[in-house]
Amino acid sequence: MTKHIIVDGSNIATEGRSLPSLAQLHEAVMALMDEFKSAKVSVVVDATFGHRIAKKEVAEFEKAIANNELVAPPAGAVGRGDAFVLAIADKVNASILSNDSYQEFHGKYKWLFDEGRLIGGKPVPLVGWVFVERLPVRGATSRRSVKTGKVVKKELPTASAAASKPMPVPKSPPPNAGVRAKMANELMPFLQFVEKHPVGTKVKAVVDSYAANGITALVGDISGYVPLRNMANPAPRSARDLFALGDSVTLTVVGYTPSRRSVDLAVPGVGAVDSKVAEKKSAPAKKSVAAKKAEPVKKAVVAKTPAKKVAPAKKAATAKKASPVKVAAAKAPAKKAVVAKKVVASKAVAKKAVAKKVPAKKR
Repeated sequence: MTKHIIVDGSNIATEGRSLPSLAQLHEAVMALMDEFKSAKVSVVVDATFGHRIAKKEVAEFEKAIANNELVAPPAGAVGRGDAFVLAIADKVNASILSNDSYQEFHGKYKWLFDEGRLIGGKPVPLVGWVFVERLPVRGATSRRSVKTGKVVKKELPTASAAASKPMPVPKSPPPNAGVRAKMANELMPFLQFVEKHPVGTKVKAVVDSYAANGITALVGDISGYVPLRNMANPAPRSARDLFALGDSVTLTVVGYTPSRRSVDLAVPGVGAVDSKVAEKKSAPAKKSVAAKKAEPVKKAVVAKTPAKKVAPAKKAATAKKASPVKVAAAKAPAKKAVVAKKVVASKAVAKKAVAKKVPAKKR
């Protein structure tokens, strides 16, 4: 039983593709761990891997590097990723998962031809990843490396004269031009489902079958797909660990693929759509808080503006209204003084009269 497997991540992620796919590498590693349950797995990628994958996978790649889930060779390493993979396997006596033959290293690492030291793998439609033991392919580069006992440079194939000529114009369509891709659902049921179930909607589904790297679930007459990465965090090794055929489960719609009429589903709280929905729901709350903070500022501005403009007008109106009052107030003492003088004069006359009458009576 293989105890330790070093995965040539750059090679496996590019299998059957022109550019590497982090999602394909993840599926291959999960399938490898499921098949070799007791083995340790280390994944190595070359230094350019992060620059060649899709932009939407860069953040996940950087997170995997930070968590040591992926390992890249040190800067300036001779031989780049292949030399680093072989050096690790040589140090811990591990097997290597790769479809590369490493011909330029045959003279240095002769154990590549030992049984069980090299494993190949390919994704098979409707089956999943299949792994088999393999032997390296020999060639001119291999013979030069074995002859010198050292690492040699890989010889690039020489282009033929025909390769430099312009591409011929095809006179007929390709043989499979009329063959349409297999659709996951019928057109009208699919359109009706999309209309009634926007992304983020929770649906009741029944587990129908196991797929290559997930399960297919039926929501009524609609078939949906739940990949391993949308089942749990971290992803399980196998869908059989979580689901049994015929199980009734609640799932979330996380996306659609119109070109295949497929419905992408996830366990609630695991799919990428949950964070986006949460952001949309929290957006109004943020706006309301901002609006509440902005209201006092607006009121203060409104309060200050009229105060500066209205104050002089109020003072002027007050001054105009106050002038007649002051005049009246000024005239009022004069009238009181005249009345007071008359009262004093009348009292004095009365006293004199009384004084004259009193002596007359005594006499």
